[in-house]
This record gives sequence, C-alpha cells and structure tokens, in this order.
Amino acid sequence: MLAVWLGAALFFGAVVAPAAFGVLRGFGLPNASEIAGGIVTRSLSVVNVAGFLFALLLLVTMFLRRNSPGRVSFIIECVCLGVIALATAAGHWLIAARMRALRAAMELPIDQIAADDPRRIAFNNLHGYSVNALGLAMIAALVAIVVMARNIRD
Repeated sequence: MLAVWLGAALFFGAVVAPAAFGVLRGFGLPNASEIAGGIVTRSLSVVNVAGFLFALLLLVTMFLRRNSPGRVSFIIECVCLGVIALATAAGHWLIAARMRALRAAMELPIDQIAADDPRRIAFNNLHGYSVNALGLAMIAALVAIVVMARNIRD
C-alpha cells in the first residue's frame, strides 16, 4: 500500500505536474498556468489525502501486529509514518488550502498577476512548501518501505 502511494506521488511529481503545465503552455493560452494549476491541485489532493489515510491505517495496524523484530525498527517505522501523515495533512489542509484562497483573491489568472505582487510572492512561497512537504513524505515513505522490507526478511 505504501509502495503504491510512493509510486503515485513520484509519478505525480515527475510526470503529471510537469506535463500539465508543459502541454497547456504549449497551446499559448493566456491562462495556461491557471488551468494546469487546477489539474495539478486536484491530482495532488488525491495524492495527499491518500498518503494521509494510508499512513494512519499503517500506524494503527502497526500497533495491532506489534511483533516486529526490533524496537528500533518499530520506532523508525512509526516516525516515518507519522511524518507522512503530518506532511500530507499539512500539504492538503494547510498549504493547498491557503494557495486556493490566494488564487481566488487574485481575481485574475495567476499568469496575469505581477511577479512582485505580494499575493503572487506568497503563492510561490507556498508552492515551495508544498513541494517540500510532498518530498519529505516521499522520503519518509521510502525509509519506511526499506525498514518494513528488512523486517519481513529477518
């Protein structure tokens, strides 16, 4: 389950988001970034909520199957799953929500807002936080997968 989520998150970040922006900008539309942003926001919402739910489900099941080989690996797994849950929750319910509010407040497509406009600067900063939150969750998922695989092997 976690490996599937990691694959989806990686595919989203490496393929879906860049493709949406690249293809739509290729048509020369004046609001290409606005449309691509809508596609990416919806897709990222699914990735974040799924990551949050999977992490919570795995945390609950960890305590039910408390027979893991070592205390250290159990703690590492718990921390990684907690990081995934927190990062994806923050990405969806805090960062993305604030980005949507900023886009709504801009009243014009984001491409038509001056680069030095405080709302555009705030939006760009939030975008960076969103990328970092998803990246952190993906790294935590990779570590958790490795720990889980080692526990199965032992």
